[in-house]
Formats: sequence, structure tokens, C-alpha cells
Amino acid sequence: MKGNAKLITVLNSLLADELTAINQYMVHSEMCASWGYVKLHNAIRLQAMDEMHHAEWLIERIIFLDGSPTVSILNAIKIGKTVPEIISNDSDDEVNAIKAYNDAIKLAREVGDQITSDILSKILGMEEGHADWAEIQQTQMVQMGVENYLMNQTTSPAV
Repeated sequence: MKGNAKLITVLNSLLADELTAINQYMVHSEMCASWGYVKLHNAIRLQAMDEMHHAEWLIERIIFLDGSPTVSILNAIKIGKTVPEIISNDSDDEVNAIKAYNDAIKLAREVGDQITSDILSKILGMEEGHADWAEIQQTQMVQMGVENYLMNQTTSPAV
């Protein structure tokens, strides 16, 4: 089915965002694992997996619309050096993603593509969940202090 060219371009832009997020989150997840923050490792890894699903859904839709998915373009990856930087960088990206998805949903509706709008709305809901998770982590770091927060991200040592 021939899709709207402008919408396909936007979907490819969102795809670049998702592919970038996958890479950034996987690095952040493994950094947390290396530092012994198992809970953060698992949480960020799950978010990376969500982003993989988003990329898959975007690729499927672009192909359905007779477009060509561009998987070779990544945006700048922002790797944090500390846990607060990691959470902040990922949070900033989620906030930007929320705006981009809202704009894309508006375009999909304008060109009369309800199915694409529905797919983008599903992804938007997940991105809002990621942003909420990051906001909670940032609030906890402020309220309990970074050191106490990080202690809560470890597991009990084996005896």
C-alpha cells in the first residue's frame, strides 16, 4: 500500500531515534551491571528491549507503506559517566521522543492513516512510561541522596 511520503520520512526519523536509544540503553545497562547495580541493569535492559520492539513495529509499518526503512542512520549517542548522568541522558531522550511521537501522530491523522496513528500511540504510551520511570529515579536520588539510591540498586552479596 502506497503511503504518504512525508509520513514515511517521519517514520524513518523515529526509527533512527529508536535505533539510537537501543544502543545507548544497552551500553548504559551493561555499565550498571559492571558497577554492580543489578536492578538498574535489568530495568534499563528492559527499556532497550522495548525500544527494539518499537523499531520492529516502525520497520514493519514503513515496509507496509511501500517505504524503505533506513536502519543505517543513528543520532548522537549520549553515554553517561555516572548513574545520574545515565538517567538524565535517557530521560532527555524520552522527553524528546514523546514530542516526536505526538507530532507524528498528528501528521498520521492529517493524512488519514489511522493504523499508523494507532501504532504510534501505542509506542507513545510506552515512551511515557519510560519517561515516568526516569523521573521517579531522579526524584529518589534527590530525596534519598545518590549514595543511598545506589545502595538500593544492588543485590545482597553472596555469602
